[in-house]
Amino acid sequence: MTLNDAYHTMTRTGLQFILFLFALTAFFLNPRPTQAIGSMKSALPNLRDDSRPASNGTTDVLQSVYIANTLELPVIQQPVDNPYYVSNHNGEATQFSMASQYGNIGLLAHNTLSGKHFSKLAIGQEVQLVYGDGRVEYFIVEQILRFQALDPESVSSSFKNLERKEEVLSAGEMFNRAYVGGHRLVFQTCIEAEGNVSWGRLFVVAMPKG
Repeated sequence: MTLNDAYHTMTRTGLQFILFLFALTAFFLNPRPTQAIGSMKSALPNLRDDSRPASNGTTDVLQSVYIANTLELPVIQQPVDNPYYVSNHNGEATQFSMASQYGNIGLLAHNTLSGKHFSKLAIGQEVQLVYGDGRVEYFIVEQILRFQALDPESVSSSFKNLERKEEVLSAGEMFNRAYVGGHRLVFQTCIEAEGNVSWGRLFVVAMPKG
């Protein structure tokens, strides 16, 4: 599926595209989520010197993400009836269900919580995804996309590409740029600037290793 095909598919289905826009709004306009007492994890990633996270041996659902010397986070799933849910707990990432519909993997986190570690990722880093049945999928960070929301509090905001400032994308075009294409893993969070934690959007794109 080409980017153009995916865009028109999303436009035709209507509801799917609306859900995506709703997901963007709910995610980015909730910059300071509450943290449940007794369930908040450490603010720092749980780094291991000698191994990746252990599997639980029960399911092939994505369980955790690991990057040596950078982060180790458990991954939770969005409720089936809540495609805009993002974990309010520090130390967790949330798998983006809409990305899965395109055969890709999206990991969401608020930039005030686990998402603050996404901005530390660099091109060339190896990422390990660990599944509950013990399977490990390897990726290499290949691209970092940064966008400014021209109207951060609007569901219909356009987005300026911070690498090519003459380029302005719609929310749907930004989604395609980050998520649609060959099999990939995408880390997504907000960019804080000018006193606004929802000022921009960060997408760190990793492609399968080797």
